[in-house]
Formats: sequence, structure tokens, C-alpha cells
Amino acid sequence: MSADDAAVLAAEDRRYRAMVETDLATLDRLLDDRASYAHSSGVRDTKAEYLAKVRSGYYDYLRIDHPVERVEVVGDTAIVVGRMTCDLTVQGTAKTIDNLALAVWTRAAGDWRLLAYAPTTLPA
Repeated sequence: MSADDAAVLAAEDRRYRAMVETDLATLDRLLDDRASYAHSSGVRDTKAEYLAKVRSGYYDYLRIDHPVERVEVVGDTAIVVGRMTCDLTVQGTAKTIDNLALAVWTRAAGDWRLLAYAPTTLPA
């Protein structure tokens, strides 16, 4: 595994941990200002919209597992292909999600930042 692969995976781990811990400062650092965050519901948020929803408790992540199938780094862009399963509440309603996931990271000033996240709901 290359140093870039390891750095991207570490950033991915920090992001998911920050989601569960509602660590808005870490999420703010890890999400690129141009971030596009899609949800399995089909809703897509900007960075500001997503952080506001997490801050307000609209999304409350209780548990997240995120096994990775592969990481591909090309220059200052990386993709993480894997899965995301979680228990959370959305507007107070309990949900369990099991998605395929694609995360796109970009390197800015030496740090990896999430540029886009796109889940794909698995068939029932």
C-alpha cells in the first residue's frame, strides 16, 4: 500500500468516526468546500447543508461500518470503493442503511479532503 493510499484511508476513517461522534470541526476540515454529499434517499447536500443537518441532529449516526474494496489514487485525486452500513436516525426516525459507496477525495495543500460521496442502495 502506498503512502497516499494509507493517507486517504486514514482520512476516510476520521470522517466516519467524526460522523458518529458528531465532531463538526473534524468534518469541516475533511470536507472540501466544493463537496457534494449524496444520500441513499436521493437527496444531495453541499458541505454547508450537510454540516447544518448534522449540527441540528437531522442526521444522528449511531454506528457505521465501512469496509473498503479498493483505493485508487491518480495524481491529487483518489477514489475509495466500498460499502457503508450504519444505524442512524433521520429526523428522529431510526434507519439502518446498507449501501455500496464511492468516495472521491482531492489533495489540497497536502491534505486529503472529501470532494464527493455517492451511495448506491443495494437491492432488497
